[in-house]
Amino acid sequence: MYSVSSRFLAALTESHTPVSQVTLLRADGRVETIEITGGSVTVDRGQAIRRTCSVTITDTKLIPRTASDKLSTYGSRLRIARGVQFADGSTELVPLGVFRLDAVDGDVDEGPVTLAGKGLEAIVADDKFTSPYRVSGTAVGAVTALIQRSIPDAAVVNRATDAPIGPRTWDVEGDPWAAVQECAAAIGAECYADADGVFIVSELPDLLAVAPSWTVAAGEGGAYIRASRGMSSDGVSNGWLARGENTETGTAPVSALVTDDDPTSPTYWAGPFGHRPAFYTSSTLTTVNAATSAATLKLRASKAPNASGDLSSLPNPALEPGDVLRVIYPDGTGELHQIQSFSVPLDEGGDFPVTTISAKEDA
Repeated sequence: MYSVSSRFLAALTESHTPVSQVTLLRADGRVETIEITGGSVTVDRGQAIRRTCSVTITDTKLIPRTASDKLSTYGSRLRIARGVQFADGSTELVPLGVFRLDAVDGDVDEGPVTLAGKGLEAIVADDKFTSPYRVSGTAVGAVTALIQRSIPDAAVVNRATDAPIGPRTWDVEGDPWAAVQECAAAIGAECYADADGVFIVSELPDLLAVAPSWTVAAGEGGAYIRASRGMSSDGVSNGWLARGENTETGTAPVSALVTDDDPTSPTYWAGPFGHRPAFYTSSTLTTVNAATSAATLKLRASKAPNASGDLSSLPNPALEPGDVLRVIYPDGTGELHQIQSFSVPLDEGGDFPVTTISAKEDA
């Protein structure tokens, strides 16, 4: 969860005034604040572009007609934040993302006007390779080079354990963002642009290994509104075989099978769920350790949907995908949920739906 004050968290479940701020970063370097009437920011770790936004304004004169207009979609970006205005008039804002402004449209007579944007991953993804592109060295070094090829001033922060990878060449028309994810997966990590527009390389946290970021409790003073709970075996794998063979270096093929070895897990490899393996292959994997790391990341994500939930709570813009929530239901029972996606409203009202990818009983 994004670092916020205890005062901020307390205010979320009390009477307060939510505030949103949208800043336009124009291609010519000018910075302006835009008055908005609503919108939302959607954050989903299951999507290649983790953050997207939709913002509404009333001023129809801002619908662009030329490339030099204020809201031109030729290089402009939006920086969005939401927070709390306290009783003393002070505010605390939390960033929700930096977005490439992709579309502006609306009724030219009556409005409203809608602004749509995508996270900075889109800039990398759209910069397709126009000639064969080769990486080598370490995973984080390759990720950084791929990102800064498209965004030279991009900040890349590594929170995983870096390791050497085998050389890998992508063909013309290849997707550089898919290449970023392949290199990150070689060290059991994923890469995404965070709320500040910084590219992060990190592992998906283990549900039971991290402290809950926030408690969503029913009853007076709680943030809980409603919830649904379910289980499904669709798309669930309880084992991953990761393989690597690099013809450029002549390295011998390597492989690693990682399975759900927890006897208490509903997807236990040796349990009644049976064997449901999945497979991952990349020439960046040149050691058994690298193959094991990649398979471990894949397993952690693919076995999670066996237990899932959909929550609605009072909005908390500081949350991040992968955060663990402690949910206390109206009957007093509790569960730990790991966040997959959510949508933050930019107006004063609005629901705050949260989808989770795993759930465990809270002891």
